[in-house]
Amino acid sequence: MGSVKDLEIVKAPAKETMGIGRFHFSNRYSVFDWGEMPDHIPSKGEALCLMGAFFFEKLEERGIKTHYRGLVDGNGNILRFDELDQPTNVMEFNLVNVYRPRAYWDEAGLKYDYSMFTSNLKNYLIPLEIIYRNGLPEGSSIFRRLEQGLITIEDLDLDHYPKPGEKLSKPILDVSTKLEEKDRYITWSEAKKIAGLTDHEVDEIKSMLLKTDDVITEAASEAGLINEDGKIELAFDHERRLMIADVVGTLDECRFTYDGVHVSKEVARQFYRKTEWYKDVVEAKRKSEAAGLKDWRGLCKSSPPKLDPQLKAIISEMYMAAANDITKRRLFEAPKLHEVVRKYREYEKAKI
Repeated sequence: MGSVKDLEIVKAPAKETMGIGRFHFSNRYSVFDWGEMPDHIPSKGEALCLMGAFFFEKLEERGIKTHYRGLVDGNGNILRFDELDQPTNVMEFNLVNVYRPRAYWDEAGLKYDYSMFTSNLKNYLIPLEIIYRNGLPEGSSIFRRLEQGLITIEDLDLDHYPKPGEKLSKPILDVSTKLEEKDRYITWSEAKKIAGLTDHEVDEIKSMLLKTDDVITEAASEAGLINEDGKIELAFDHERRLMIADVVGTLDECRFTYDGVHVSKEVARQFYRKTEWYKDVVEAKRKSEAAGLKDWRGLCKSSPPKLDPQLKAIISEMYMAAANDITKRRLFEAPKLHEVVRKYREYEKAKI
């Protein structure tokens, strides 16, 4: 299905009826839209699966509809999170249709036709990523977008220019495309237009986003984590009722910090930002955009190097420890999260 998980179709969806799918979470990872990277991170897939299931069940307890059906154990049984006695990397869910916007070129470059998304369409994945920002840690895309003039502090409903590490008095609600070659941030009015949403549905999406943010923030804080930002994906069911799709609350969907240290995929991003390959990625994206080309990866002069083996081991422990501490179940043999953070700090200090 993608760079980090595979899709098994148990029962295909019809035009107006949902099917059944299963995610097989892998140990693969991706940064900067590259796709599969050259390493696999041990136990990452199981950690993501279990954190996702934990948060789906928490959301359902709060009356928030999701596509989640349960976890699949080694014998093929569908279980709730509390029924599981050992990790699994397989999650079952209600499957909707995925309609991809048609790509085309005009004088201005690459464009996308979203005309199939209307307010009458049912049973489909909404082609948006919905993002909340409780803080602006170092590495947040907000700073790049402000520097490039793509947004203003007024757009963000801020009364001052933010600094890295700043905590916000109220969350910023952001939105980007989901099914384009390269995701791009858009306004809420554009999101409404391209996804075929009504004003009421946009309001409902924002409400679901804030409730999800609250659930994740609450559970994360009990594990000593700050929920800096995160994203959700949404779908309409066969009756055009909104439901949270994909997966939520994991170290890949959220940016957590622990005592100022990143506990998320950001750790891998920071490693790669220091490489020549990252410079080549930035340049390839710039060239492809200027030339109106769809495949920027073909313009990249180099391939990503492997992670430092010591860092890869720390990241693996980080995923397992976060899953243990957030869910309050010791499903993985891993140190406590504060010990992993200390180990990562020592690793970073030794590299200076």
